[in-house]
Amino acid sequence: MNIGMFINPELECRAAFQEACRDMFQSLQLEASVASAMPVLARQRIDLLIIDLRRFRHGHDLVAIGELVRNRGGARTLVLCPFDDAGWIADLMAYGPIEYMITPSSVSHLQHTVRQALQRIDQSPAPELIEFQLLAKEKELRELLVIQRSLQRALAETEDAARVAEHVCLALCAFPGVRHSSLFYLKEGADLQLVAQESRNHLDLERLLEGGDHLLQSPLRNAFPGLIAAASGATVLLDAPEKAGHPELAVSLHDRDVCMVLAIPLARDGAGAVQGAMCLMFDRSIQFSREQFACFSSLAQLVSFGLAMAELKRRNDALLGQVARVSTIDALTGAINRRQGEHDLTREIGRAQRYAAPLALITFDVVNVRGGDNPHRDSDVDAALRSVVMTTQARLRGADSLVRMSEDEFLIIAPHTETDGALRMAEKIRAAVAEADIPGSENLIISFGVAQLGDGESGDAVMQRLEEARSRAKGTGPNRVELALM
Repeated sequence: MNIGMFINPELECRAAFQEACRDMFQSLQLEASVASAMPVLARQRIDLLIIDLRRFRHGHDLVAIGELVRNRGGARTLVLCPFDDAGWIADLMAYGPIEYMITPSSVSHLQHTVRQALQRIDQSPAPELIEFQLLAKEKELRELLVIQRSLQRALAETEDAARVAEHVCLALCAFPGVRHSSLFYLKEGADLQLVAQESRNHLDLERLLEGGDHLLQSPLRNAFPGLIAAASGATVLLDAPEKAGHPELAVSLHDRDVCMVLAIPLARDGAGAVQGAMCLMFDRSIQFSREQFACFSSLAQLVSFGLAMAELKRRNDALLGQVARVSTIDALTGAINRRQGEHDLTREIGRAQRYAAPLALITFDVVNVRGGDNPHRDSDVDAALRSVVMTTQARLRGADSLVRMSEDEFLIIAPHTETDGALRMAEKIRAAVAEADIPGSENLIISFGVAQLGDGESGDAVMQRLEEARSRAKGTGPNRVELALM
């Protein structure tokens, strides 16, 4: 018979283990803490050490329990680990070899696991078994390398966050036994969202979780591993769906041949802030090795980096767009500024002449908006100009553009438009401005000049004709439209 030791801070847990497993041992030592277990382990042989991690604190107790594992020198150690804090397993494996069982579990399952661990104590593996294990380890490492390279390619091939997430999920499904992969992402200023999933078992997580873009409010937020990992920052290993304590979830997963779920949090930065989770569903139960846990951790870091870079690119693109808008848009009115307008005009003239397409130009000025003899522009005057521009833009087509050429002068560039169409556009704008509720409208006088670009005509020439037409409009009365002469 073997000698065992069970460690857990709670008296009830120690009593329950003793009741379930004492007949398997010649002697069973029960300890409440690592500190009390250390001297016992130092002075007597313990064939099987069982550490029940319930009620231990990961950040506080990891080093002490890890030293306990290290001091075992490879002797059998069985760790009972809660499914919602499986990060313990990979961390303790760094200190030495351990076996693990995910809790909660039934008494029969606990007894079976302890019995198997005891049976392996006195077994010397046959040479052929050792060779088989080495070949299996080599195969495992090759598979992990393939997955890692595939994921690296996926991250390198695209910079769009949505596409990154899709490629990542596709790559993760290449891992043996994975039937479904998914990524959850906590967007800044938003709730947790399912950003991508790849299903080989027809499981639709979006429908199952019933949370939409607010998954932290999902009915399964305390049961589904991906949501728990994203909310708590802990690795979650659910090796039997029923252990989550949610019967409906267990049935749904079993119906899709899901036997195990692993979820690893995605860290936002070096400070460890969580930005989401990577979730894998398996069609079999697997006892992960130290190398596999390390690979999953590395993959999670790669995914975090890839998503962070894609998000950074999105923000940079948005910032560049804002900078471009500031450099091309008139701040007061929202019309295109003169510098960009002259560039657009040159481009459209070149395009019209190259493809023999019609191009119309409309110029107008808004005079007497200063309010009598007041030499200073005030808020009412600014509001009047903004209203005129807003009214004008509402009558333009998608290809048309409005340019503020000077303080009170504007230019409309209308591609693929002939003279008749330009005249109708100018009349509609003139009538709309006259009917609009514009501050100080009684002082507004708007005069329009309309021209169609002639064959081979230069920009300077057509602008000269436009100016002349606008001058005639001002001379013939308020709010008039005049066609430029050839």
